Amino acid sequence: MLKMMLKRFLQTIPTLFIVVTITFCLTRMLPGDPAVAILGIEAKQEDIEAMRAKMNLDKSLPEQYRLYITGLVKGDFGYSYSYRQDVFGLIISRIPNTLSLTLVALVFAFFIGTAVGIAAAIKQNTWFDYVFMVLALVGVSMPIFWMALMLVLQFSVKMNLLPVMGMGDWSKGFGDVVSHMILPGFCLATIPMATFARTTRSSMIETLSSDYIRCLRARGIREWKVIMIHGLKNALPPLVTVLGLQIASTFTGAIITEGIFSWPGMGTMINTAINNRDYSLIQGTVLFSAIMFVFCNMLVDMAYLVLNPKVKEV
Repeated sequence: MLKMMLKRFLQTIPTLFIVVTITFCLTRMLPGDPAVAILGIEAKQEDIEAMRAKMNLDKSLPEQYRLYITGLVKGDFGYSYSYRQDVFGLIISRIPNTLSLTLVALVFAFFIGTAVGIAAAIKQNTWFDYVFMVLALVGVSMPIFWMALMLVLQFSVKMNLLPVMGMGDWSKGFGDVVSHMILPGFCLATIPMATFARTTRSSMIETLSSDYIRCLRARGIREWKVIMIHGLKNALPPLVTVLGLQIASTFTGAIITEGIFSWPGMGTMINTAINNRDYSLIQGTVLFSAIMFVFCNMLVDMAYLVLNPKVKEV
């Protein structure tokens, strides 16, 4: 396993280098002057030129790229002039909020999606199967921003049941935090929930139709044991793959959800960075998201070895 981890780690280096390069080029293509966005349109020209010098924007693009890569090698993600703070410190301060929302959404999506997928596989080709698979297809296809707006309109505006803005205050109690987390958590869980349901159904149908399952049933083993112990165990590998991918995609998908619900995480931070043309902060958050994605893929590879030791390390 250590050999596999080392090999995967070495493979991530060129991937991250490509991500850094593409992000650097795309940020320089954003319209507008970052110095003007930070200082305002009424700023004096000499102040704007001084800010451009601080941000190294007065240098050529190759020189800017060299300075950025050199800083990354030294562990310097840059400085955010819109937040007046180091980019790395900003990311670290916002990670817990985004991870908490992502974790709640994934737990919600995994257990409900897996349960629906198992039930649909057991009741294959029945009305239950058809209804929930259609709902799963709608869930996968539904835009997050539209779902968020509909939830806000129904449960906050019309019914006045749940708050919309912020993440609550622990000083007001646990219930206040939970109430603020329900709408963004459910919204963020919609797509992975549908994905888990469809993947579980396909994997369980294939597993339950295998010969060893027929033998277990012929031996008189209770049906719930056949399904939940023997069947689900062998249907897990595809779910592990989906879970690893959904962790990364849900983390990055939180950008839209956080923006709608004003959740103080990395999503709202990167939205502010884009509006202010904050190059360093944009590059830092994109790089961190790429690291998260690569790390999740490594965890999936290790989980495969644990669940199925017969899989060879390649």
